[in-house]
Amino acid sequence: MKMRILGNSGLKVSELCFGTMTFGGDGYWGSIGKQTQNDADTLVGIAIENGINFFDTADIYGLGESERRLGHFLKSRREEAIISTKFGVRVDNNGGTF
Repeated sequence: MKMRILGNSGLKVSELCFGTMTFGGDGYWGSIGKQTQNDADTLVGIAIENGINFFDTADIYGLGESERRLGHFLKSRREEAIISTKFGVRVDNNGGTF
């Protein structure tokens, strides 16, 4: 996997970033977030084994479930990952923003 330096941070990240929007959710997010914790663990493990260290998530993905599932896998491997997360947009369980 080719790596790049992220801006002026000095962090080396994989050229490919793994998006985690499909990692769980109910209501509005149920149609998108079909990946179980076991699915998420398998997919993140495969990504890391293949040199991907850059992961994208957001607090609205699955109403926080994406971050929880990614964190569950990475809790004992945190030094192997760079996590990019977004915040600020609030969505209720029916897909409405507030």
